[in-house]
Amino acid sequence: MRDSRYPIGKFQKPATFTNELLQQYIQTIEQLPELLRHAVEGLDDEQLNTPYRESGWTVRQVVHHIADSHLNSYTRFRLALTEDSPTIKTYSEQNWAELEDAKYSPIFSSLSIIDGLHHRWTMLLRSFSEKEWKKTFIHPELGPLSLDVTTALYAWHSEHHVAHITTLRKQRNW
Repeated sequence: MRDSRYPIGKFQKPATFTNELLQQYIQTIEQLPELLRHAVEGLDDEQLNTPYRESGWTVRQVVHHIADSHLNSYTRFRLALTEDSPTIKTYSEQNWAELEDAKYSPIFSSLSIIDGLHHRWTMLLRSFSEKEWKKTFIHPELGPLSLDVTTALYAWHSEHHVAHITTLRKQRNW
């Protein structure tokens, strides 16, 4: 049986990066807002407050987490592009997901954030030179991360969380 925490499997860093592969990742990031809106379309409050797995976040928390996580990542990209391998600040995803706004606010606010953010992020990614893909930031727990690897990670992250929602919908026949 597949681990419900990873409905599409765990992130696998590519051995090499080609322009074609990077363009696929950019396309995934660009498409997230539409895919996420489709995944949550028609869900009522009871459904939004349903955990995608036992002891997991609710659908509502997942949507708000995507906005939080991708805002942080976009900021990290901009720091890496404008500073020399900056050390970024981490945050507790679990603690953020337990804040009142993540647990109870309507999802339209995060969907709106994701719409605008992904439009800008995609525009930024499409502007990269070969050299910019290799720029890095320092993650205090993971060490140096290049922007090509981080783009792959966030393309996976986008699909990963949409799959949490769509898998739950299939299981519950919503």
